[in-house]
Amino acid sequence: MRLFCGELAESEKQSVESRNDSGKDFPMKFAHKLFLSMTILLTLMFATFGIWMLHSDFSRLLDKEIEQGNKDSQMFQFLFEMGYQSTEELGEDYAVSRTLNSIARSVERDGSHMFVVTEDGRYYYGREYLDTMRLGEEVGKLTDLLSSASTYGYCIRQIGGGYYMFTAAVKDLTSNRIYLGMCRELTTIYNDRQDLLSRYRIALLCLLSGGGICIFVLAHFITKPIRSLDRIAEKIADGAYELRSRNGSGDEIGQLAQNFNRMADCLVEQMQKKELEAKQKEDFTAAFAHELKTPLTSIIGYADMLNSLKLTDEECHEAYFYIYSQGKRLESLSHKLLDLVSMDKNPLTFKPVSTKNLEQNIRTTLRPVWRQKGIKGKVDLEKAVIKGDDELLLSLLYNLLDNAVKALDKGEKSFILMKGSCLKGYYEIKIVDNGRGIPADEISRITEAFYMVDKSRSRKEGGAGIGMALCQKIIRLHGGTLDIDSRLGEGTVIKVLFPGETAERERKDVVVE
Repeated sequence: MRLFCGELAESEKQSVESRNDSGKDFPMKFAHKLFLSMTILLTLMFATFGIWMLHSDFSRLLDKEIEQGNKDSQMFQFLFEMGYQSTEELGEDYAVSRTLNSIARSVERDGSHMFVVTEDGRYYYGREYLDTMRLGEEVGKLTDLLSSASTYGYCIRQIGGGYYMFTAAVKDLTSNRIYLGMCRELTTIYNDRQDLLSRYRIALLCLLSGGGICIFVLAHFITKPIRSLDRIAEKIADGAYELRSRNGSGDEIGQLAQNFNRMADCLVEQMQKKELEAKQKEDFTAAFAHELKTPLTSIIGYADMLNSLKLTDEECHEAYFYIYSQGKRLESLSHKLLDLVSMDKNPLTFKPVSTKNLEQNIRTTLRPVWRQKGIKGKVDLEKAVIKGDDELLLSLLYNLLDNAVKALDKGEKSFILMKGSCLKGYYEIKIVDNGRGIPADEISRITEAFYMVDKSRSRKEGGAGIGMALCQKIIRLHGGTLDIDSRLGEGTVIKVLFPGETAERERKDVVVE
């Protein structure tokens, strides 16, 4: 079983290390993704724009050539009809041949060639050129299409390594039908398009090479803060909790760095809080064990004496007294612990509590105690109403005043002041003494259970270190706050602030001597 657990732990460790190793490459992978995506986007944008530009320019030139070819075809038809009509009386074949010879120079220019073919495939003109260029098949297809569809048409064909535009119009003679056609070579504009496309490819390749380098550098520059954040996170994970990101930019990465720092602060704060809670629990356990050990040792020791030795009546009474007093101490300790644990669980019903009633109760109860110890005490609670539980509030004030009494040394200069004041929406109770005071580094811990500033003196006076923990819990249940200000050798000021409803103000100083 141990071997299996060890192997499992080792596999989990390797898995974590594997995840950590893969996590180290994350910023680089992100930079590569950014580089590839930007490069692909740039390529698509420039390729699409270039293809559209080349296609648009080529379409414009091709339309211009087609328009020019149609115009040449119309001129050819017009010249043929004019010449044929003037020589028609000389015979059909003679008129056609003579007309074609007379207009050939005017029609065949700018790379255009005319041809005339009869419906049965006999050529009047242009056969030699068509046979040389091997264009006769395309002319036959065009004439066949015109014989069944319309009286005029054109087409563009790639033949061999060249591009040609064929136009043809139907002309009905007296005894025959002929096709007046022209062939216009368009190879030049297609070759120009191919040259432009080749140059554009080279330009696009150069642009992408230069742009790719710039994008690669830019991608690594943009992801630099992320890599820095990753390194800081790794060091924090290794225990360098004080490290923080110094990125102060106002963009999303800067905001991420700020949130990361805030998260790290919260985590460190939570860790410190957990460490403090663990220490408090450890101190609580140790103190609780010690508090039980002292009275139990006394009880067991005196009980053993009564059981094993012959004691005088006076010694027996002394033993009984110690057993009884230590038992009462354990009983008091158990009651306080029960109060501390169960206070949050029991529902409280708050009702209006008069501060004057609290004042009268405190005055009646503590006057004998203060008089016996030679303490000058003064109670001044301004008339008001506090929402709360009167028994818990009295317990709170008794504990605070009892702690103040324990902090005083006997003497004529010892005094305690309890003063209550109505504030705006709050009621403040202030307890002041001129006792020994509390060290500054221990003020934050005196509300912990079993924590005592002077342990030997507190135990001598019957304290167990639970009173301030109870006070803190009572204040919290009443929605109040506790503030402690103390200086060694000068005294302590404790302020308790409650949400309150101020009643009719009535000042009344009660001096307890």
